[in-house]
Amino acid sequence: MLTARDWFDDGRVYVVDVPLACCALETQAAAQGRPAVELSAVPAGATVVVALSGTITHPVLPAIRAVLDAVPAPRRVVSFGACACVGGPYWDSYSVVPGAGSLVAVDHVIAGCPPPPEALTGYLEEVRRELLD
Repeated sequence: MLTARDWFDDGRVYVVDVPLACCALETQAAAQGRPAVELSAVPAGATVVVALSGTITHPVLPAIRAVLDAVPAPRRVVSFGACACVGGPYWDSYSVVPGAGSLVAVDHVIAGCPPPPEALTGYLEEVRRELLD
């Protein structure tokens, strides 16, 4: 079951977290207490943001692609943390993908090792402001 969190509890911005490694602790901390629903229950017209957090490796690519394929368009993708952005300290490892941008079009990058949870919320607030304008 793929879930999305109603970030502001208003039905406008939902986040599908793809927790891959260390930075997932930060995205989970940011998401704490926010209501989750099955992805199929996200209302039409809502903006869905896919948060890729952690090291992306070749063995997990099929699972990441399956998540991306399951999220209805239009969607936004954010890479959260150095590993998701550019491969982090593992960039030269044979099994590491050099960032989410080599897999999918990324709308926003949040650098850091790890970035603070507030960085994700800050980006989502920007998305929400765009929707309200």
